[in-house]
Amino acid sequence: FEKINSISVNVYALELNQVKEKQFYEVVPARLTQNKLDRHVNLLLIQDKYFPKLNDYDAPPSDDENIEIKYHYCWIKDMSRLLSSQLSKNEHKKYICDRCMNYFYSGNKLAEHEEFCRDINKCKMTVPKYDDVAFRNFTYKQTTPFIIYADFECQLHNFTDSNVKLSKTAKYQKHVPYSAGYYFNCAYDDSLSYFRSYRGENCMEWFAKEMAEISKFVDSKIKSIVPMVKKPSTSKATVCHICEKRFLATDIIVVDHDHFTGEIRGFAHQACNLNFRKVFVVPVAFHNFSGYDSHFMIIDLCKHGHLSLLPINKEKYISFTLHSDEHKIRLRFIDTMRFMGASLDELASLLDTSEKILKQQFYSLDDDAFNLLTCKGVFCYDYVDSLGKLEETSLPTISHFYNKLCDEHISEQKYAHAQKVWSTFECKNLGEYSDLYLKTDILLLADVFEQFRQKCRDTYHLDPAWYYTIPGYTWDCMLRYTKCRLELLKDVDMILFIEKGIRGGISVCSNRFSEANNKYMSTYDPTQPSKYIMYLDVNNLYGWAMSEYLPFGGFKWIEDVTKFGVASKSTKLPKGHIDIMSIPNAAKEGYFFQVDLEYPRELHDKHKDFPFAAEHRIPPGSKLPKLLPTLFNKSKYIIHYRNLKQALSNGLILTKIHKVLKFNQSAWLRPYIELNTNLRAASKSSFEKNLYKMMNNAVFGKTMENIRRHRTVKICKNWNGRYGAKNLIASIRFHSRTIFSENLVAIELTKSVVCFNKPLYIGAAILDISKLCMIAAPIYKGLLKHTTDLVSSMATRFSLKIVRL
Repeated sequence: FEKINSISVNVYALELNQVKEKQFYEVVPARLTQNKLDRHVNLLLIQDKYFPKLNDYDAPPSDDENIEIKYHYCWIKDMSRLLSSQLSKNEHKKYICDRCMNYFYSGNKLAEHEEFCRDINKCKMTVPKYDDVAFRNFTYKQTTPFIIYADFECQLHNFTDSNVKLSKTAKYQKHVPYSAGYYFNCAYDDSLSYFRSYRGENCMEWFAKEMAEISKFVDSKIKSIVPMVKKPSTSKATVCHICEKRFLATDIIVVDHDHFTGEIRGFAHQACNLNFRKVFVVPVAFHNFSGYDSHFMIIDLCKHGHLSLLPINKEKYISFTLHSDEHKIRLRFIDTMRFMGASLDELASLLDTSEKILKQQFYSLDDDAFNLLTCKGVFCYDYVDSLGKLEETSLPTISHFYNKLCDEHISEQKYAHAQKVWSTFECKNLGEYSDLYLKTDILLLADVFEQFRQKCRDTYHLDPAWYYTIPGYTWDCMLRYTKCRLELLKDVDMILFIEKGIRGGISVCSNRFSEANNKYMSTYDPTQPSKYIMYLDVNNLYGWAMSEYLPFGGFKWIEDVTKFGVASKSTKLPKGHIDIMSIPNAAKEGYFFQVDLEYPRELHDKHKDFPFAAEHRIPPGSKLPKLLPTLFNKSKYIIHYRNLKQALSNGLILTKIHKVLKFNQSAWLRPYIELNTNLRAASKSSFEKNLYKMMNNAVFGKTMENIRRHRTVKICKNWNGRYGAKNLIASIRFHSRTIFSENLVAIELTKSVVCFNKPLYIGAAILDISKLCMIAAPIYKGLLKHTTDLVSSMATRFSLKIVRL
């Protein structure tokens, strides 16, 4: 329509929000044009009936009636008059950005803002009411009193040729669960812990009912408070065991006790103690939940409550939570692979010899029999294509253990292990062997994750079972350990400025073929020039960058950018001006610059394999921008001041400064990085080494969290109703859907509003500083001094570079 009529159109909608008892309407973008033309129209889509927007954890009302909604478009003549009261009580004229819905008091400011907004933004931008990010999840210092470990086994039905032809996707197997099992673990009373499993076609129905019963049991336990064993005197108390701050003379000090056992946990501020509440969440842990197990149980779980999703997309979830309609207990299904990024087979091999839970469940076994269970077993997944196969009274031959998905056979050693397990545990049929395999898997997972949790609690004093993923866990550990408060940006132009300046690691293949020829090779040809191919890697690149001075607050635009410049031997800057090259790397104040840079032609040959100031450009033959190290001049390039100093010192010329964003900085993250680095160096097991490495790497990932990519997915059990699938599909925010069954569908909705509550500037600084190291490393400095006839770059990927000498 826009192309045919040479007109651009934005569409907005009204949403009815509710905070407590107060309801209010909010104008949000529904559809924003990609290319705003001179002939531009803003339309408002209105409805004849509105309903309050539900939160993800709210269930649709039980009396949800079927209502037909009518829509109508109207022309927005003056955006300012429509939105003024929504944005501010100030009655002055506002110049409103029709993309992010923020306002300015002059047309010039709006024009500057739109330069960034039209390239990046496709939604309404809001900022949080709170000012900073700090550690506030003190409740998560408690150990989760209950946790469930679970797994399923499936029969694999092969698709017929006629099934395959109906779809463009190559489907060759359908996985149908035939058995389910779980281990309920109680942290304070082992007598309440138990294992249960069930084998049969209705195993998912059984599992869902078991989960519903467990939530009722936990609810009854939480409601019954065990009184304090013995109340001690608070006279000698000095530090609050919750917030870890010293008591003041005016503080009210109380004794905090465990409501499940009555045992005293320590002394606390009265306010801290009141907030140190029981959490009505029971984690249900699967290994590879996101990639496999989550799909099997959704239909049956929805019969016992409603689900809220933490989605990657409409078909793959980080987690989902089952909310009961009868009580407050929530079952949160999590993926242990998002904490321990390895297969259960590998993790079991790293386990120490205690295997507490496994021993409790198989206490009567001798050592030889028990040792058979301490490693991941093997099973003939592809062979079991019907329940009848489970009645076979002998172990299938080794050829039936072939894995079609991985295209591999098991080893003779593993098959011998399976035979020994069969005979030792006197399995009567393949079904009993499957039951044992399932039970062992679940208990091994329980032991591995319990050992992981214990190590984390001992080191960081937070229980990872409260979290969804390792990045979220290590982020809170970092905030608690460093006690740093990270400012949240309230200026949308600063947010867009930082977003525009984010450039990931460089990954490029600049020379696709090169052949080595040197005296150390058996194929050496002395008549040809000697050539070496060298692999260069910077160890702990992002760990080093995270240990440097990083921004944490004090963000402010520099009004007069002309006071910055570059002094030389022949040119001195006027008094009061700042020489960019003289700003210390460890200064209390740092800067992000937006500049124009000239890349002199005489540097092109020297820098062609190691260009400075990589930029996003669309390469020839592509439609999408890539991060490319180029020798082009840079226009309005956003760069950290340390990278700007490096580029200028290597010959690039600063021609203009457009904007400067000042911030306060320090090495506030260094203590946490060094803590994990030192712990890793002192570790005696590969399990611990992997843990501490992961805790550092995941912090960087969290600093780069892009909230624009967060998805909204709703699970609908009804077609009709105000919040049914029919009205969600008719919504302007509808994106796509996945049908699970006749009565269950997942609907993905686009985000019309994004709240920028993450300190994204940290990730921007780390990425820029990490690029310093690639050139500043002695080996790279030496290579830059050589002529291009002697040295050429073949490929670069993040911290790795392959060069030909």
